[in-house]
Parts: sequence; C-alpha cells; structure tokens
Amino acid sequence: MRTIVHLSDIHFGRVDDRLLAPLRATVASVTPDVVVVSGDLTQRARSAEFKAAKAYLDTLPQPQVVVPGNHDIPLYNVAARFLTPLTKYRRYVTPNLAPEYVDDEIAVMGLNTARSLTIKDGRVNREQLDRLGARLAGVDPKLTRIVVTHHPFDLPEHHDKDDLVDRAPMAMNAFSRCGVDLLLAGHVHSSSSANSAKRYKIAGYAALVVQAGTATSTRGRGESNSFNVLRIDTDEIQVERYSWKDAAGAFEVASVETFRREGNTWEPWLGD
Repeated sequence: MRTIVHLSDIHFGRVDDRLLAPLRATVASVTPDVVVVSGDLTQRARSAEFKAAKAYLDTLPQPQVVVPGNHDIPLYNVAARFLTPLTKYRRYVTPNLAPEYVDDEIAVMGLNTARSLTIKDGRVNREQLDRLGARLAGVDPKLTRIVVTHHPFDLPEHHDKDDLVDRAPMAMNAFSRCGVDLLLAGHVHSSSSANSAKRYKIAGYAALVVQAGTATSTRGRGESNSFNVLRIDTDEIQVERYSWKDAAGAFEVASVETFRREGNTWEPWLGD
C-alpha cells in the first residue's frame, strides 16, 4: 500500500495562518510516501509569496510532486504574464514542470495546465500528452498510474463545465490508452471523488477523479479548508477527506470513500 497526501490551492498571499501548523502536524502524522500539490501555490505570483510557499512546503514530508496553477502566473504584470509566465515558479519552487515520482507500486506524473492566454482556465496539448504516454510506456503495467494537474478533468454536477481543463476529451482518450488510474486536481476549491464514466463515454475505461479543496486559503467558497489522503492498493483506493474544524482547532477526517478496480474501470465500493 502507498499513501499520498493531496494538497491544493494553498494560495500564499491569502493564507489563514492558523491552519499552517496543524496542517503540517496532520500531514506528518499520516507518514505519506509522497506529497502531491496540485497548483495555485500563490495568490498573485509575487516573489515573496513563492518564497513563503516554498519555505512551507520544505517543512512537509518529501518526496513531493508539485505542479503550477493559474494563480502562479502573473495577472497584472502583462509583460511577465506573456513573456515569462512561470519564471518565478521555476526559480523559487522547481524548474521541473513535469515532475514525477515512481516506486514499485505507484507512478505519479505531473502535468502543467497553467497558461498565459487565459485568466483562470487551463489547457493541455498533444505534445504534453505524447510525452506523458512515452513516460508511462516505460513504467511497469502493474503500477497504479496517477496524473496530477491543477485544472480538473471532471467536476460534480453543480459546477460550471467551464472550469474543466480545455481539450479534456482528447486528454481522457490519451489517458485511457496509457492506462491512467487516478486523476488528482484542484482549482475549484471543492472536494469530490467519482469516476469519469458519466462525462466521458470510453468503452471499458473509467478513471478515478479526485478533487481537493483549498488547504490553507481564506477563500473557501463555502467549503471548510480541506485536503485528501489516498491509500492506494493495486485494485483499491481509499480517499479520506480531512476538513478543518474550528472548534477543535485541527484537521479531522470528514469522509472516507472506497473505490475498486474492475479491469480498467474504477467504481465506488459500498461494502459487502
């Protein structure tokens, strides 16, 4: 079994400072094999925000797979937005926009969906998907295959489909060919777990799609600050959502969902 902590939308520059120490302690107590951060490390892509975000991430367990979000591209500095959109992210966080972690049970692949030409939307392109396919072609087929992006490939019904990453159908078809099992994303500050079958009709294939809320931002959008812990076995994934409880001053388990694999399809499991 492998354990992944999935954080997202930490938004340094709009952080609730009360949550930082409890989050650090809770993440450490989980003893994750890898920490995933699915974008929006900053609020306005300022140097001081990146430095603070990186300093905080350095206090969390390693290894980490971190990808940028739309807030990690400058908004008001138009020249930087279009000419050097992720320079500060590369300088202060990581120069690698396609990070990965592979061991003998899981393969975690980061994919950058942040783009200069949109204010909040994200996109994938064919070149990225081809590179992802080549990366996964060299991975043992028995490993659970995980892709991390900022922008989501699926959403609960009450969310606007405009929040989906652009070219999602093309990407999902590529994921089906690569045998991707699990998609981790953020962006909408809302937690959810479901398979992809309802939105994407791909014969014999349904990935598990897990959204993380915002771990530390003051912009909760109606949901308490939260993050996910995933317990991954070969044919079973358990998704635990940890939610901030003001009364306790701590993150506590708010829900647990289990999914099992049948062939190339992940389905909710309600127990025997």
